[in-house]
Amino acid sequence: MVQDGRDCSEILIQIAAVKSAVNNIGKVILKDHINHCVVEAVETGDHKTLEDLNTAIDRFMK
Repeated sequence: MVQDGRDCSEILIQIAAVKSAVNNIGKVILKDHINHCVVEAVETGDHKTLEDLNTAIDRFMK
């Protein structure tokens, strides 16, 4: 888009759309992980999986 000489505001709108899409994909993956892996980890007392979830959430929120 930049090489095509598109307007800066149009490029920024597209960047915002991509960021939003990636963020939404992250939410879907995180929810799936919670619903499958984390529920099982809680039931079995697997503290490592819960620690990994906390790390993943911290990284995702940055």
